[in-house]
Amino acid sequence: MINPMDLTGKHIIVTGASSGIGKETAQQIAKLGAKASLISRSEDKLKLVKAVLEGTGHNIFPFDLKNISGIEGLIKNIVEKQGPADGLAHCAGVGDMRPLQVTNFDFIHEIMLINFYSFIELTRTISKKRNYNENTSIVVVSSAASKKGDKSKTAYCASKGALDSSIRSIAKELATKRIRVNSVLPGFLKTEMYDLYLENVGKDSFEKNVLSHQYYGMGEPIDAANAIAFLLSDASKFITGTGLIVDGGYLS
Repeated sequence: MINPMDLTGKHIIVTGASSGIGKETAQQIAKLGAKASLISRSEDKLKLVKAVLEGTGHNIFPFDLKNISGIEGLIKNIVEKQGPADGLAHCAGVGDMRPLQVTNFDFIHEIMLINFYSFIELTRTISKKRNYNENTSIVVVSSAASKKGDKSKTAYCASKGALDSSIRSIAKELATKRIRVNSVLPGFLKTEMYDLYLENVGKDSFEKNVLSHQYYGMGEPIDAANAIAFLLSDASKFITGTGLIVDGGYLS
């Protein structure tokens, strides 16, 4: 029996690895044979994730991705300890909500730092000579919200839209290096971000406006993690510059 999503021998960097989609992705790629380098702000949470990963060779790298100027040093440290990357799963993200009238520059900037700017800097740095292996795959978690707006989510939707626009340009530029770049666009999943959204809009409004369109109901982090693992694997070697929608029908 073959497994087209086998990641044995691959070194995958996962951001946002302490919770939600990032944590689930770390666990899934480890099951598929990958060596994981885990990034998140909380060292204690990263230790807990590492402790349950299958396989060996995993390592943690506590780091605040808002420190954009420090990302190049972070990647250098990871490569020195773990070897060149075969993949990046950028799962770190924030989904704070704020009405337009109080969506000021500082708020937008904070959202963009994590959701967009850090991804560009991670990709720029990983794609430098000796930091990656041939046939590296870069995957970023976007959102169905990049295609369909919502009240009080201007900054969030804009940051995810920026990701989906940028990967098309980046994929063309990095093709000569044999680096693929794609995004995953989840619908509503049972994560901490969902809990925050429900707190803001209320259960009745959510069921009326979201679940009535997301026909398969609420998704789980593993649904996004499986899509990420597929795009990291050689099973998707002919896919680049595109977004894979994983939304239970929400955008249909």
